[in-house]
Amino acid sequence: MFLALALLAGVGACDPQRPAAGTTGYASGFAGAVVADEPRAALAARDILSTGGGAVDAAVALAFTMAVTNPSSAGLGGGGVCMVRDPKVPTVETLEFYATAPAQIAPGTPRPSAVPGLPRGLYALHAKYGKVRWEQLLASAETLARFGNTVSRSLAQDLTLITEPLLQDAEIRRVFADGTGRILQEGAPLAQIDLAATIGRIRLRGPGEFYLGQAARDLVAAVTAAGGSLSLEDLRDYAPRWIDTLQVPFGTNVAHFAPPPAGGGVAGQMWAMLVDGERYTRLADDDRHHLMAQVAMRAYADRTVWMKPDGTSSVPAPDLVTPARVTGLMASYNSERFVQVPHPNPAITENPAGTGFTVVDSRGLAVSCVLSMNNLFGIGRIAPGTGMVLAAAPHPGGRGPYALAPMMVVKRNVPEMIFAGTGTGGPPAASALVATAARTILGRRLLAEAVMAPRLHAGMTPDLVVVETAGQPQVTDGLGKRGYTLGVMGKFGRVNAVGCPDGLPPRPDTCEAVNDPRASGIGMIVNGG
Repeated sequence: MFLALALLAGVGACDPQRPAAGTTGYASGFAGAVVADEPRAALAARDILSTGGGAVDAAVALAFTMAVTNPSSAGLGGGGVCMVRDPKVPTVETLEFYATAPAQIAPGTPRPSAVPGLPRGLYALHAKYGKVRWEQLLASAETLARFGNTVSRSLAQDLTLITEPLLQDAEIRRVFADGTGRILQEGAPLAQIDLAATIGRIRLRGPGEFYLGQAARDLVAAVTAAGGSLSLEDLRDYAPRWIDTLQVPFGTNVAHFAPPPAGGGVAGQMWAMLVDGERYTRLADDDRHHLMAQVAMRAYADRTVWMKPDGTSSVPAPDLVTPARVTGLMASYNSERFVQVPHPNPAITENPAGTGFTVVDSRGLAVSCVLSMNNLFGIGRIAPGTGMVLAAAPHPGGRGPYALAPMMVVKRNVPEMIFAGTGTGGPPAASALVATAARTILGRRLLAEAVMAPRLHAGMTPDLVVVETAGQPQVTDGLGKRGYTLGVMGKFGRVNAVGCPDGLPPRPDTCEAVNDPRASGIGMIVNGG
């Protein structure tokens, strides 16, 4: 192996026009694609792909950078879920590393905080699929935190949403307010020295000390000082988990979803209803709006039956998408008119905070992750001396991973990926992602067109369909004639996706990397010289 690396380095050195292996610009031709809600984090992933790193390497760099540039939705104190497709592996894998509730929360704890999942989760991801050294992947995030960057548009928007409660915390004020005590605006300089030191520890020593060593003891003391809830036992016992995906075969493809407590239960059921008997494919566009509303209503209503208080399923996850269950869900469907779908139990409240990204590389390896702090800025406090925004402890009232929705579609008999994406933004996350995937995969539209199309969301109440303002009148007219009660909102749901309709790796020229215009992110195809 060392000889091979030396030979590769030698080849690069012999060509004065080409950078050396492992440096930015080394990759030639199609190096991959990346799409994310925050541009600087996406650029960190681009740089790793440009050095010849793989999709998982780029994803790790992106996530740690996001902890610096967009800590409202992603941070060291938070967690998430990733789906990975390696052409060398027969199927897609899911890695859960949610920010979980501590074993005990003392009575009267004002803002219970979660057990951090991100460092160990990303380390597990890298240990299985990474190629580039761990230390190199975290360097950009540490540098940004230490020497400063500017407040991005996405972070500025989140800061504006909850300015008053955020400024109640002295550590938050010290980092995210200016000298006059006002919240930082877009473009303002932002340095996070304490966070840089924490990332530096993880970069040099791995996450082991973060969960077991002196850093763990320091973290517990800091969380206690911030009014949160954490113990050394919580950190020691925390472990990410590799699990099977929820699978829906259709035609020559298979759609993969992250099973509950992530949003894949709802998304998987919606997809199963759309592809059953090619139901979606056989309809005209106007009729598809009605179908999307009906399958969403049925999936969200069924969730009130199978979801347990902790977000997991009361039945085995694969049973959620069996032909028998799908047939039962669609039994009352009428293609001509609205049919009310009662909710057997109260609807589940979902927090809209979260961020999603997808990275693919030239080998066809793809990774889609959704990260969350279980609330916007978690509990709204920073653990002193760590720079870490603390995630909120999950609970059935809406602070959990229920709206985190990654999805991948791969060919059944050959190792090729055709779609990888994420949905975020609370209750509409799953329906937005499924509608986008349906338009581009089943409806054969360009991915950019599918992402930008007007959205609708149904299912949180038995008879209401909410449509984006941009969806009038082409969506509302058809639904109104079928008897729906309609509501209108400005915009909702965020989808970031990479689509390769002719398959990746063989046809990268067909790939699109599209970020949702409803957010402030970026999508790009990465090509070397």
